[in-house]
Amino acid sequence: MNHSFVVHVPDAELEPEPLSPDQIVSGSPEVTGKVLWESPDGGQVRGIWQMTPGVVTDTEADELFVVVSGSATIEVAGGPTLRVGPGDLAVLKEGDRTTWTVHETLRKVYSINLGQA
Repeated sequence: MNHSFVVHVPDAELEPEPLSPDQIVSGSPEVTGKVLWESPDGGQVRGIWQMTPGVVTDTEADELFVVVSGSATIEVAGGPTLRVGPGDLAVLKEGDRTTWTVHETLRKVYSINLGQA
């Protein structure tokens, strides 16, 4: 999208984003998402992401997100444990190693900074 826009996040249709099997710790979580905007250099991405209940690991990018629905606990290796739910804003640092325990299907809107592409 090249222009200003609005998206009703709770009803937005998302596309499958399969997890790598080595990321799944427990359960059968499914991830879906949609990129809504990407900078011309690929350094910034904004979109919607959703995960069904389960436990997965990840290595984070520089990300700010707001939870729209659902709940999760995010354990940051060597750092805090974040409990997030509707209306919460969270920030993850690039390189954070995390374990996500999604209790109730989590939907978030995010802004990721990837640096220069």
